[in-house]
Amino acid sequence: MELLDSLVLGLAAAATPVNLMYCLAGAVLGTLIGVLPGIGPVATVAMLLPLTFKLEPLSALIMLSGIYYGAQYGGSTTAILMKLPGESSSVVTALDGYEMARRGRAGPALAIAALGSFFAGCVATLLIAVFARPLSELALRFGPAEYFALMALGLVAAVALAQGSIIKALAMVVLGLLLGMVGTDANTGFTRFTFGLNELNDGIGFVVVAMGLFGIAEILLNLEQRQDREMTIPQVGKVWPTREDFSAAWKPSVRGTLLGSLLGILPGGGAILASFAAYTLEKRLSGEPERFGQGAIEGVVAPESANNAGAQTSFIPLLTLGIPSNPVMALMAGGMMIHGIAPGPQVMTQQPALFWGLIASMWLGNVMLVVLNLPMVGLWVKLLKVPYRLLYPSILLFCCVGIYSMNYSVFDVILTAAFGLLGILLIKLGCEPAPLVLAFVLGPMMEENLRRALTLSRGDPTVFFTSPISAGLLAAIALILIASAFPRLYRVRQEAFKDG
Repeated sequence: MELLDSLVLGLAAAATPVNLMYCLAGAVLGTLIGVLPGIGPVATVAMLLPLTFKLEPLSALIMLSGIYYGAQYGGSTTAILMKLPGESSSVVTALDGYEMARRGRAGPALAIAALGSFFAGCVATLLIAVFARPLSELALRFGPAEYFALMALGLVAAVALAQGSIIKALAMVVLGLLLGMVGTDANTGFTRFTFGLNELNDGIGFVVVAMGLFGIAEILLNLEQRQDREMTIPQVGKVWPTREDFSAAWKPSVRGTLLGSLLGILPGGGAILASFAAYTLEKRLSGEPERFGQGAIEGVVAPESANNAGAQTSFIPLLTLGIPSNPVMALMAGGMMIHGIAPGPQVMTQQPALFWGLIASMWLGNVMLVVLNLPMVGLWVKLLKVPYRLLYPSILLFCCVGIYSMNYSVFDVILTAAFGLLGILLIKLGCEPAPLVLAFVLGPMMEENLRRALTLSRGDPTVFFTSPISAGLLAAIALILIASAFPRLYRVRQEAFKDG
């Protein structure tokens, strides 16, 4: 009954005309971003953070979250019609979706992807509503030592699940922690790493880092690509799937939803990992694995359900524990901090209308997406014909105006450009910027809780091991590190014996 009352409170807050407008704007903009290749939800949320500074906190969070899960819908459209994923989590969808389109079944492929995403979004939102209160009550038992261990676990898990070299991911975490230390130390009043620049006394702005590493860097990197390709778009034709399609799709949709919901909660997980895992699972469970890649409808609905479920359950650790599980959630945490809201369990108790309003808006947004997605397919495809050389200058101008409007500081615009160049360098070197952003957000909070724990224990470091929760989290960190290291140690050992 308490859950029902909370959801009614959330619906009342989210269903106001203003919030419905921002929910619709976020859903449509997210779909657009998902359709257009080269601009992901991370870059878009980073670019729109300055715009939300003037909005009410709930309206800002509703629009930003709509962009995120809307991008998961939009990415499937061009993946199916042109084998051109607009969003990285739709790469797997293109394998079977495009083959279905080539065989004249583009309509059912688009419809089953939209319906699978809608089902997954509704289930994932229900899971957020059910588990939010128990997890928040558990988080209220956390002290400084427990929070430090939890944040350390988040960073270690992000490193372990990062693509490519673990050493490079670890280097990005260290760099993010160092950038988070720039500015005036709250405890001593001394400035750190400012190099005599007064503009850095208050630290580096989160929006500056995020927009530079993701927004500016993405724009410049996409300008390297040739855009003279010829696009042949299959006819959509009849949209509604057949009874056989529904019969083949409902079980993969349920499995993809459950798998995506679980992986979305994990640090470093989210939509991309969920979509790949769901596709792999369906291929292994299938009695005819050779059908995958040849137009199997299970290969469309499973990853689409998984990526949308993963996108939405990634809100759980942010809203209940204050820990962002992926780069977009790190941006959402930054957006909450811009509005003076500290992510964590206190949001539910201190601002219940905001907390439950955001959750209720996800249901409303999913309804809007499934209603709008299919009728607007033709419009999205036409937008793909806009040359990048016309699209990106306007985005770049929008970035600069948004950054300048935050503090009316030219220095912030220059610093954003510098982080854009750093982002290009990191990508060229094979380093993911995502762990850097996670560490940049968590770093100051980790330092604060570390100092507070040591102050309360009078400098005794065993405080991190005497608490059962903290000790358990540190043990989980050790297990993750061992699991990550053992395959590498085995390979090194085998190579050593071979050389000997």
